[in-house]
Amino acid sequence: MEARRVGSRLSTFFFRRPGLALAVLLGPPLLWLGVIYLGSLAALLVQGFFHVDDYTGQVVRTLSLRSYAQLLLPANRDIFLRTTAMAVAVTVAAALLAFPLAYFMARYARGRTRAVLYLGVILPLWSSYIVRVYSWKLILAREGILNWLFQRLGAGGLLEAVLGLPVIGGPSLSFSALGMFLVFLYIWLPYMILPIVSALERVPRSLLEASADLGARPAVTFRRVILPLALPGVVAGSIFTFSLTLGDFIIPGTIGNSSLFIGQAVLRQQGTAGNVPLAAAMTVVPMLIMGAYLWGARRLGAFDAL
Repeated sequence: MEARRVGSRLSTFFFRRPGLALAVLLGPPLLWLGVIYLGSLAALLVQGFFHVDDYTGQVVRTLSLRSYAQLLLPANRDIFLRTTAMAVAVTVAAALLAFPLAYFMARYARGRTRAVLYLGVILPLWSSYIVRVYSWKLILAREGILNWLFQRLGAGGLLEAVLGLPVIGGPSLSFSALGMFLVFLYIWLPYMILPIVSALERVPRSLLEASADLGARPAVTFRRVILPLALPGVVAGSIFTFSLTLGDFIIPGTIGNSSLFIGQAVLRQQGTAGNVPLAAAMTVVPMLIMGAYLWGARRLGAFDAL
C-alpha cells in the first residue's frame, strides 16, 4: 500500500513537471552519448595530433600535424582511394540489386510470399559474420564450388580472363578485388534492402493511380513519383553499406590480395606498429568522407522525407 502511494506521488510530481520528466528520461542516454561516445571520438581526434618519435618509438604528447601529414604520403593516399572506390562500387551495386527486390516486396508480395522474402533477407544476419566471410572464402577458392561451376559450364576460360585483369583480378576469386567486392555485396545487401522496402511501403498507392490517370507512363511514374519518394530509403541504406565498407578490416584481410584498406591500415598501425597517433589520424578520414557524403545528400534533399 505504501509503495502505491509513493508511486502515485512520483507520478503526480513528474506529471506536473514535464520538463523535469523529460530530463530524467533523456538524461542517461544523452549522458552516455556525450561522455562515452562523443568523448571517445574527441580523445581519438586529440591522439591524432600526437606523433611517434622516430628514434625511441615512444608517443610524443605535444600537439603537431606530423601524423596528419603522413596521410598525404602516396601509400596512404592509395589506401584511401582504394577503400573509397570499393565502398562506392559496393553501394551502387547494392542499390541496383536491392531496389527491384524491395519494390516487389513492398508492392506485390503478399502473405506467405512476403514472409519468405523477408526471411530470406534477414536469415543471413542470424549467422555469425565471421562464419559467413570464411564460407565465402571457401566458395571463391580455386578448389571451391564457384570455380567448379564455371568449369562445368565450359566458362573456365572466361573466369581466367577476368582474373587476369590488372585491377580486379588475382590468382583466384578468393584472392582478388572482385571476390572481395562480391563478399562485401553479399554481407551488406540486407542493410540496403530493408530501408528501401520501408520507404516504398510509405508511398501512397493513390499517387501512383493519380499519375496513371494523368496519362503518365510507368517509366515516367517511376522517375517522377516513386524514385524521389524512395530516395530517403536508398540514402539510408547507402549510409550503412558505404560506412561499413569503409571501416571493415575482416573481409579485406580474409578475401583479396595484399592491398591494404583503411580498416587494415588502422589495425596495423595501432597493433603491429604501435603508432596510435597515425592510426587515430587515419580513422578521421572515413569520418570526413561520411560527413561530406551526408552533407551532399542533405543538399540534394534526400532527408526531407525522412
